Amino acid sequence: MNILFFGTKGYDKAFFEKLENTGIYHDIDITFIEPNLTPETAQLADGYEAVCAFVNMDLSEKTVRKLKKCGVKLILMRCAGFNNVDLEVARECGITVMSVPGYSPEAVAEHAMTLVLTAVRHTHKAYIKCRENNFNLNGLMGVNLHGKTAGIVGTGKIGAAMARICHGFGMRIIGYDLYPNKSLDFVEYVDFDTLLKEADLISLHCPLTEENYHMINSKTIEKMKDGVILVNTSRGALIKTEDLIDGIRDEKFFAVGLDVYEEETGTVFEDMSDQILEHSTMARLLSFPNVMVTSHQGFFTREALEAISETTMDNALAFVEGRKNGNEL
Repeated sequence: MNILFFGTKGYDKAFFEKLENTGIYHDIDITFIEPNLTPETAQLADGYEAVCAFVNMDLSEKTVRKLKKCGVKLILMRCAGFNNVDLEVARECGITVMSVPGYSPEAVAEHAMTLVLTAVRHTHKAYIKCRENNFNLNGLMGVNLHGKTAGIVGTGKIGAAMARICHGFGMRIIGYDLYPNKSLDFVEYVDFDTLLKEADLISLHCPLTEENYHMINSKTIEKMKDGVILVNTSRGALIKTEDLIDGIRDEKFFAVGLDVYEEETGTVFEDMSDQILEHSTMARLLSFPNVMVTSHQGFFTREALEAISETTMDNALAFVEGRKNGNEL
């Protein structure tokens, strides 16, 4: 099988080439290119049996149909999320879509807690002050997490890992999930409204669906405690950004930590330092002193990248061998 690997970064190539060189996947040949997969670049896949794409790429109907014309039979998503893929059209076109459902839940959960601690203890600001020989503590007062209530929205693998971390901090854990995780005997499951009202920390760990699109909006923000901490490491569109900004301005939040946001497409993983972000809500978010933003790096650990490359390659091999491994969408 020949695979066209879109949106190649140096770290992608390093981990995938390492597996290629083992000889285990000798029937698989990867061509790495820098452009992201979009309707405009899909034609580059002409002659390839498979493409490998990531969460920031456009696999809408137009892209999928172009891939079909190119002869593509398999779309390999090297990520867990697939809300950017038109699965219905892919099925219609006879294209199999496979993902990496569980690469390293702890990587994302640990980053979520990193955002929490950075935001509530202002360590990003303290670092900058100390670099300028300013050791004054003004503006750096934080809050304890111990004894507070953590509300985990979505208690799958990542949410469960975050719940365990919060539990280790001595927090009371409440959760909201349509399918409660029975292994989390320390989690008290409640309805969404109760979680909004009682949680001091709200951490989002659920996939993006039509039902939960903009689940954090002006109405749900109003139900939250004053001084709440909000963290999102799942999907940007779970939060209606304009309403979040209004809430921050109204001093509803003690701190906000975002690893994902609605404007990711076209900017995430790219160096935009020499450009002006016109009409950007990101520029407004970055203007607030209690908002901590990172560039969708929750997955970005050595262990996670190893797992992603191994599972993606196994997905390709399973397709070649006609073997079902449970990662088909």
